[in-house]
Order: sequence, then C-alpha cells, then structure tokens
Amino acid sequence: MIINIMLFIIDILTPPALQAYSEVSKSMTEKETMILITDPRVLQIRIIDNKEEFIDLKNQTEIAYGSSPEIPNNQDYTKIRKTVYNKLIEAQKMLPQGLRFCLYEAHRSLSTQKKIFDIHYNQLKDSNPGWDKDRCFNETTKLASPVINRDGSNNIPPHSTGAAIDIYLIDNAGNIVDMGICVKDWLSDVTGELSATNSNEISEEAKKHRKIMSEVLEAVGFVNYPTEYWHWSYGDRYWAYHKQSDNALYGMVTNSEE
Repeated sequence: MIINIMLFIIDILTPPALQAYSEVSKSMTEKETMILITDPRVLQIRIIDNKEEFIDLKNQTEIAYGSSPEIPNNQDYTKIRKTVYNKLIEAQKMLPQGLRFCLYEAHRSLSTQKKIFDIHYNQLKDSNPGWDKDRCFNETTKLASPVINRDGSNNIPPHSTGAAIDIYLIDNAGNIVDMGICVKDWLSDVTGELSATNSNEISEEAKKHRKIMSEVLEAVGFVNYPTEYWHWSYGDRYWAYHKQSDNALYGMVTNSEE
C-alpha cells in the first residue's frame, strides 16, 4: 500500500518537484540504511586476528603521508597492516595521472582514540544541550569510534587494529586537491555535513575527487565509513559486516603510546 501511494505521488508531481522529491527520498533512505560503526550487527562479528605484520610508511616511498596529526606523541600513525598497504598501492595505480594518495592517519592507540572521541562528544554535547546521552553518543560515533560502547563493553576501534586508514588525494607536486574539507579540519564540521562522503554541501570539483578516490578503493576491496569520506578500511569488523565475511581479520594491537 505504501508503495502504491508513493507511485501515485510521483505520478502527480511536476518534473522539478519530482526531482526535489527524489533527492529528499534518497537522503532519507541513506540516513535510514546507514550502519554506524557501533551498530550491534557490527559489534557481534567475531575477530580472528591473523597476526599479519605491519608496514610503516616511513620505510617506503610508494604511498605519501602527511605530517603527524595534531595529537601529542603520535608516533605510529604511519603503520598499517601489510595487506592494507598492498591494496592501497594497487588502488593508487588506478588513479588518473597526476593524482596520488596521501595518508593522514592509520594506527591509533586506545588512549589517542579515547581523546578524539571525548573531544567530539563534548563538542556535540555543548552545542546541543537538548540531546540526551544516547543521542550524543550515536552522533559522536559518526566521526569517531568509541573505546567503550554505550552498554559499557569494551570496543575495538578500527584504527587500533591497523585496518583503517584516513586518506585524501594530492597532485604530483604534493598539493592537496579540493576534497571539500581537509581531514585535519574535521572537528570544525560539527554537523558532519561536509565530511559525509556523499555530501551535497561541497563543490563539484570536490565531489569529482571523492568519486575518483571511492571508485579505486572500492575496486580493491576497501569499505568506506559513509560519514567520513577519508575513512576506509580492510579487515576490521565494519569491513567484515559489509563484505559478509564470517569474521574480521585484524584485532587490537598496542604500541608505545599505551
């Protein structure tokens, strides 16, 4: 019955109104179907760590990386799992001439992850006094993975497994191309409208660059977190959920920051 009503509405709408209706419907559908990183269906996926080695981008020249993110004592941000590294190289070869990847951040310790989550949580709480704790928590998870889940259980953030990478595109001269918002400025995007992969609030040039990046990364098996155009992963639970894998490939690792 609902489908019939929608078809009737579409039949009586004029072309401009129909286009507007379609855009709203698409936006509503995306919001309704988006799976958050702390969705129970994601968290229930078991992790069988294959103990794969890490590659430090400081010891190679294929993939560019930026200066350390604005986090004190962040020494391991250039470390990723070997398969993640190999797939990133594979994807880079498919980029149009004149474009390369640049890594903003990969591995994070739990202490660093907690700081990032807490900063954004407090930012949202202060700017939205009417939100309850559940709303604040869920909205925060759109841009930062928690260390402790809402039910009090321990979480395993993707960045703490070496499976997740935050990346963007640069040109041959090392200049950042238009991506809509720089990764380092994510905290300034309080509503998350600019950070969302399919944002309509960015320039056509930025949309083009995001599309290019998405296509090559998806082609080699990466999965994007749709609230962050820069966040891609391979082998974590979020990846396992979307790839319908029986288990995640990488578990928690610790480093000198802990």
